Amino acid sequence: MLCPVVTSDQQRDDSRRVSTVLGLLFGLSASGSASAAIVLSDVAAEFDVSVGQAAWVISLYALLLAVTTAVHGRISDLVGVRTPLLVGVALMAGGAVAAALAPTYPLLLLARLLQGAGAAAVPVLGVAALSARYDGAVRNLALGRLAGWSAVVASLGPLMGGAIEAAFGWRAVLALPALGLLVLPLLWHALGATGSGADLDVPGAVLVGLTAAGLVLLVQSPSTGLVVALVGAVLLVLGAPVTARRVRRRPEGFLPLVVVTDPAVVRSATAAAAVPAAWFGLLIAVPAVLVADGWEPWQVGMLLVPSALVALVVPRVTGPLLSRIGPSRSLAISAGSASFALALSAVGVGTSQVAVIAAAVVVVTFAFLLGQPALSAAVGQAVPAEVRGVALGIATLVFLTGGSVGSAVVGGLGDTVGMGTALVVLAALPLLALLVLAPLLRRPVPDPLVEQPER
Repeated sequence: MLCPVVTSDQQRDDSRRVSTVLGLLFGLSASGSASAAIVLSDVAAEFDVSVGQAAWVISLYALLLAVTTAVHGRISDLVGVRTPLLVGVALMAGGAVAAALAPTYPLLLLARLLQGAGAAAVPVLGVAALSARYDGAVRNLALGRLAGWSAVVASLGPLMGGAIEAAFGWRAVLALPALGLLVLPLLWHALGATGSGADLDVPGAVLVGLTAAGLVLLVQSPSTGLVVALVGAVLLVLGAPVTARRVRRRPEGFLPLVVVTDPAVVRSATAAAAVPAAWFGLLIAVPAVLVADGWEPWQVGMLLVPSALVALVVPRVTGPLLSRIGPSRSLAISAGSASFALALSAVGVGTSQVAVIAAAVVVVTFAFLLGQPALSAAVGQAVPAEVRGVALGIATLVFLTGGSVGSAVVGGLGDTVGMGTALVVLAALPLLALLVLAPLLRRPVPDPLVEQPER
């Protein structure tokens, strides 16, 4: 996958602008969940369904967001980043507008599926574009800035959603991600339009998509019911062995063997999944606890503003840290911080200390902003350039599935054992990530000032 070449003198300024704009686009795609979550009661009232049924507006979006990341990544390997990102953002915007105008609940769900399938292009292709365009310390800074700006917009999502809902109604909130179309022209020159030209391997893509759908549905089933769990289990049990067989028979197909057998990719993605589990777990737990105490949605949004401000500053730390200690050690720090944030939030919930809860959100924001670029750097360094897109797509799939795990643990256990206990249980997950990372921590850290050869 090739991108326009820039000189070393131009790289830093160019990377600052490109990564910032990509981060804004990434944040708008994330707002498809963050801002929509606060209008579920309005959706339920409009279409005469329960709030639990209305939650499918979030679940179906998240499902397609996770499942189609690898597809977008593989297509970018074949034709470059530009075309799949354009198609993805167009689908995201079209789905958002269709959801805002939906006259019936089934059409609303269909529009959200379309929106999620398009939005999935943004995180994986944004990272792929930066990984292909820059290298060394400049790449690490760019990846950190991408994560930072996406977290800023995502953290402000509930506040923006509350303000828009108060002024224009809930339908306008669902249309918010359509603003991504205005951002895309600012990136056009930085997106590669050349790939390997190989075939897509459609059967392989379908198998991976169905198997991934089974995994995500199974993870989400504690909050969506037994039928969803059964469907997810069937897809996963039948799809996993068939997909593995397909990979063995076509090692250069949709899911390259060099990607799924690389220990750095597998261990980094598995460990990094604990970080969004903490992030999404808190994004669900904090509003649930505060709304139960009588807070308004906009007030909950205001509590997340400090984390958005932190997100503006943290990339100045995470980029140099990633260059100095390497992606594996950065992931270890991220996982440890995520576990601490969950334990701190459990204390805040148990003692009803809002300041402690707010501090926990700030800490988990730091963990997310370090973990996401560290994962991207680890995968980008581990695989050959011609399969980097699909490798990042698979890693992003695992990463987003971690978010589903966090949501499921908090949603499933919060009502039965209490939110504080659920957060303590979730805090164990990042600690397990440290065990997964242990073999990678013994490797030497590459010199960030020396360009690493393409594999």
